[in-house]
Amino acid sequence: MGHAKDQVDPRIVRTRRLLRDAFIELLQEMELEKISVNRLAERATLNRVTFYLHYRDMPDMLDKMADDMIEDITSIIHAPRPNRSSAEEADWPLMVNLLEHIAENFKFYKVILAAKRTTVFTERLLKLLTKLITESVERPGCERDFANSGIHKDIAIWYSSSAMIGTIISWLCNDMPYTPVFLTKQLSLLHQYRQSKP
Repeated sequence: MGHAKDQVDPRIVRTRRLLRDAFIELLQEMELEKISVNRLAERATLNRVTFYLHYRDMPDMLDKMADDMIEDITSIIHAPRPNRSSAEEADWPLMVNLLEHIAENFKFYKVILAAKRTTVFTERLLKLLTKLITESVERPGCERDFANSGIHKDIAIWYSSSAMIGTIISWLCNDMPYTPVFLTKQLSLLHQYRQSKP
């Protein structure tokens, strides 16, 4: 999936980036419903016809942007970061990678997640976090812990993924007062604290 994207014509990539950046700018200024194709094309200094070469309509553009976001995040969280020392690694390297990616694209994520006007992005990210948490919960040691604790696995997954997305949104709303590594360590400590409680 990622390879196909690498081979896309650079002009197409550039046009889509112009549209995406114009969309983020407009979303900071007005409600989603008020953003028309005309308005978007004008802000991106493109022709309306150009918009329709790439997307059917605004909902289609949002949907494809959300697909791209998930594809980017998925490739980034699993990518090794060779320049990180083991002391910094924290317990959840995937989480550090995710938060670093969000921090690097702060403006984009603050608008689409923290502005709470574009539910398609929040829903897709929640789905991805749920998948990651499910994978970690289904590891053999974890399965045993759940069986012993009396906590239903599906409830633990709902709780953790909702808490995680809520924390990310609050972190963005507050203009990222903590580094990705510090925040990940805090989440890890919270997780251990909750598990140690009777």
